[in-house]
Amino acid sequence: MIRKTTLIAAMFSATAILAASSASAKVTPTLKDRFDQILATFMGDPSAGVDVDMKHVLDMWRSMGPQKLETLTPDEARKQPTPIEAAAKLLQQAGQTLDPFKVTTKDLTFNGPGGVMKVRVYLPADDGVGKPRPVVVFYHGGGFVLENAMSTDVTSRALAGTSGFIVVAPDYRLAPDAKFPAAPEDAVAAYAWVLANAASFGGDPARVALAGEGAGGMLAVDTSMAARDRKLPMPAAQILITPAAGIDMKTASYLQDAAARPWSEKAVRWAFGQFLANPAEANDPRIDMIGKGTMDGLPPTTIITAEIDPLRSDGERLGGKLKLATVPTELRDYPGVTHDFFGMGAAVEKAALAQRFAADRLKAAFAPPKSKAEQANLE
Repeated sequence: MIRKTTLIAAMFSATAILAASSASAKVTPTLKDRFDQILATFMGDPSAGVDVDMKHVLDMWRSMGPQKLETLTPDEARKQPTPIEAAAKLLQQAGQTLDPFKVTTKDLTFNGPGGVMKVRVYLPADDGVGKPRPVVVFYHGGGFVLENAMSTDVTSRALAGTSGFIVVAPDYRLAPDAKFPAAPEDAVAAYAWVLANAASFGGDPARVALAGEGAGGMLAVDTSMAARDRKLPMPAAQILITPAAGIDMKTASYLQDAAARPWSEKAVRWAFGQFLANPAEANDPRIDMIGKGTMDGLPPTTIITAEIDPLRSDGERLGGKLKLATVPTELRDYPGVTHDFFGMGAAVEKAALAQRFAADRLKAAFAPPKSKAEQANLE
């Protein structure tokens, strides 16, 4: 299904095709952009609706020769160029950087369920001044199979730099070498480690939130459910960025964006095939959380979705289930962008807006409760 414009508009007005997206992205479309958009519209390419700045990132990415994930082995897939790398290259050509934040890092390790686990701690520029800071545990995406250090790094830096909070990004065991439930077990172990060790790097163990992107969004919810069921301290909030949340691939977004890149419907199937030891595991509530998971008692949740993404409906349906369980939930969809957009804030305007929104939601979650007098004034 074509968004932003109609096929008739594409036939009669090249300028009209990118009018809406160029206005939002504040990037003037070139003649090539207009022609490409017409061609994509005729070909039924889901990327026909992308904003101009997002298109430029995807153009750069395609020039780097990425292969379709479902045609590759996991080792081959891990060597593929990513849209985040394309965004960095695009900015580099303009003398800019994808990381405008003054964030320092330290690498630590601890003993996890499957052996030594690595974590990278992201400290905002003025960290160490004043009281201990809230901590955000961020789980990277990649379909439980891929781990792109740059993608993890820029998103973690964006969350730390925009919010002013400490971010802890754990590595977790990847499929197919470590099948389900290795990743959710590692995710819970990382959360427990942060609760026990936050003070050692300037964090406040009483103020810890969870965040995740793609598969990492699923791990964040898995961790919240485990914290509830195992009587661990509950996270203050969940920030779920384009999360995977179930196994139903007949949803509106899977049908509408089956051929989307970087993650298509076939690529998601490939990732689950690498991750699950057998098809029956797909029914585990840690995987099919929309169908089988129990959302009662989970922390306030923010869900960020991308318009051109097979996983968009996962986020929407998970948000609906959370609301039915009376969990305070806010959903925000960003039109004109694809999966993996969030870390591209310096190159894609909608990514910068999403980063600010996530930071604002974290600040709200960690804000001290209002006094009775303050609440009375608001009323």
